[in-house]
Amino acid sequence: MDARDALWMPFTANRAFKKDPKIITGASGMILRDEHGRELVDAAAGLWCVNAGHGRKQIAEAVAHQIETLDYSCGFQLGTPGAFALAEKIKAMLPKGFGSVFFTNSGSESADTALKIALAYHQAKGDARRTLLVGRARGYHGVNFGGLSVGGLPKNRKQFGPLLGNVTHIRDTHDPARNAFSQGQPAHGAEFADDLNRVIAVYGADTIAAVIVEPMSGSGGVLVPPKGYLERLAAICKANGILLIFDEVITGFGRMAASFGSVHYGVTPDIITMAKGLTNGVIPMGAVACREGVRETIFDAADAGIELFHGYTYSGHPVASAAALATIKIYEDEDLFGHAAKMAPVLEAAIHSLKQSPAVIDIRNDGLVAGIEFEPDEHGAGHRGQAIFNECYKRGVAVRFSGDIIALSPPLIVEEGHIDRIVTVLGEAIRAVG
Repeated sequence: MDARDALWMPFTANRAFKKDPKIITGASGMILRDEHGRELVDAAAGLWCVNAGHGRKQIAEAVAHQIETLDYSCGFQLGTPGAFALAEKIKAMLPKGFGSVFFTNSGSESADTALKIALAYHQAKGDARRTLLVGRARGYHGVNFGGLSVGGLPKNRKQFGPLLGNVTHIRDTHDPARNAFSQGQPAHGAEFADDLNRVIAVYGADTIAAVIVEPMSGSGGVLVPPKGYLERLAAICKANGILLIFDEVITGFGRMAASFGSVHYGVTPDIITMAKGLTNGVIPMGAVACREGVRETIFDAADAGIELFHGYTYSGHPVASAAALATIKIYEDEDLFGHAAKMAPVLEAAIHSLKQSPAVIDIRNDGLVAGIEFEPDEHGAGHRGQAIFNECYKRGVAVRFSGDIIALSPPLIVEEGHIDRIVTVLGEAIRAVG
């Protein structure tokens, strides 16, 4: 048996990986290093999460100190200073009107927690009929049963049966016929939000608990919201008493050159989920933030005991909290969100320079994220994307691919030289694959 056979890798073609393993053994700043000593520019911030760059001593020192001081304490009926301090820090970064933060361990847990809070909120209000959860086609909300059910990526769902009931979906915002090669928010498609009115007409507004969408859909292919779309969706939700949940696991903590996508787009939902950049990817952690009134409604309807029967062994973990506090301090001290805003137009110009490359059918971007989509080759959907990923790796750049879409989301510390290197290598890889 292969010495590496025991590990079942996530979201990986395991059999193909064994034929050409890519083992990362070190990282610092913008650079990854593999077991052969090859250096790669990290053009994906790990998995959308290493926003402050790799190997941050401030985070390592904060984590080490916390482990020595208090390695773990139960979060049920007991509190730790770090969790309270972190909740206040996050609240200060959120849009005005948010009042509470609930800690989880991942984006998947954050999505399920947000859905449960939405259901509990309506129960507390006496609207027991509001149990329908509305997701969006091509949406990604993690891999737990709630998030998977409201998610809209068929391949993620097909192995697991019917999933949760009382879930439906609105259409996605992708419109290549009108919006191909848009720079920033596409001009067309605000009216796609009206698909929620179709759902309301079918099920009745008084049965719908929440709508969950990503402000900018990352895993679904870097789908940037059309101008006016999020505003229109929020207005429909508000007019019909439906909670709006923004999944900001990717768009939070600087990816959109602002603290959150909701800040960048100027649209405030009722609930925001987050993870990834919260701890710079160093330690698993997620959170759910609620606007003022959501938690209070649940509290007011509860008896004198536990208000919400939900939580995790590691909610508000003291070591994860220390990592998150150190990460946020780096964001603030180095003005990394401001730096991302400066680099965003550089990335935009560079990625759109590949418009005439072979098989390119669309390029889209916003903030410090970009996606380039390719025509599938004769081997079927996803083959070209995998081949370009492999060619980039050989040439010293680590990108992210989803089907036939290459996504770029470099750490916020990226400089013009890095962007030039990333896009140059990507162009070479595209031409090599043909």
